[in-house]
Amino acid sequence: MVTQEQGLDLEPPVRMEEEMEVMEERVVEIEHPLPCLSESDTQGIIKGRDLFGYVGIEAVLDQMRRKTMKAGFEFNIMVVGQSGLGKSTLVNTLFKSKVSRKSCTPNYEEKISKTVHLQSVSHIIEEKGVKMKLTVIDTPGFGDQINNENCWEPIVKYVNEQYEKYLKEELNVNRKRRIPDTRVHCCVYFLPATGHWLRPIDVEFMRRLGKIVSIVPVIAKADTLTLEERLEFKQRIRQDLQANGIRVYPQKEYDEDAEDRILNDKIRENIPFAVVGTDKEHQVNGNKVLGRKTKWGIIEVENVAHCEFALLRDLLIRSHLQDLKDVTHNIHYETYRVKRLNESNANGLALSPLTLENGTLEKSDAESHL
Repeated sequence: MVTQEQGLDLEPPVRMEEEMEVMEERVVEIEHPLPCLSESDTQGIIKGRDLFGYVGIEAVLDQMRRKTMKAGFEFNIMVVGQSGLGKSTLVNTLFKSKVSRKSCTPNYEEKISKTVHLQSVSHIIEEKGVKMKLTVIDTPGFGDQINNENCWEPIVKYVNEQYEKYLKEELNVNRKRRIPDTRVHCCVYFLPATGHWLRPIDVEFMRRLGKIVSIVPVIAKADTLTLEERLEFKQRIRQDLQANGIRVYPQKEYDEDAEDRILNDKIRENIPFAVVGTDKEHQVNGNKVLGRKTKWGIIEVENVAHCEFALLRDLLIRSHLQDLKDVTHNIHYETYRVKRLNESNANGLALSPLTLENGTLEKSDAESHL
């Protein structure tokens, strides 16, 4: 009996020692938590100094660059304004090549169209191994009539049709590996250099189009204004834009951080850009420059002291081209997509025919030429 009691008394101390060891291990784990985690965080941040050695994460930028250079990318720009404001010339100046519809059409004759006809022309531009498919959409006939009522409707229709094409490609069961992007990434709106206020057609167009596409207003042929007249005109236009609730690019609500806000604030201070376009070169101090020659001298297009073309070029191409595409996809197209899918859910599984604001039906597979 004594032996059995002693045998029974030997087991508990062994268990207690094992449990104490486990508890000590748990205490050690708690006393030495992972340096990258905190109580409130669900994921840690491991910076370069915490790594054991070189990982190579930065190489993903080179991978992205190589893929982009191989595949290229698209950029679709629309130019809107009445005839004679230099739209074709300015587009040629922007891309330093003859990319406008007028320049590409042999034996082109300027005719005043009775209605607004949208026409597009595409080019592959390659620079230092980077390929870009540029599509320029022109709007002949806009603002050229005595009665310009509803002249913006074909343009609204065209923009929405491109969203509809992209949406239908996305909804296909067997989608293309890369969906062709014909959506309008930017609309450059040309204002005549009147020196007064925005015209009713300007206000109505930008108010309607600003909801569905990124608009960049410019003062065309700004060399017809003095510097004082130009400054006053720009201030009046900004007042008109604010008074009418017109949204032009870049919008404040799309600034991602303080750095973006500082950069975009400088751009917003200069909107609308007072521009001059030309594709002719002249000699100035031994250098060839793009400019317009007058009997008073040469107006250098890329000289910020003469006009703001360089600021427009930097915005559209050198600093904000990708952001224009991102805003188109993430904001304007997403708004359209949500609206259309909500309509389809209300009407059934299939997408209902595309409609304009006035209730008229649109063809979902319409051509570019309206």
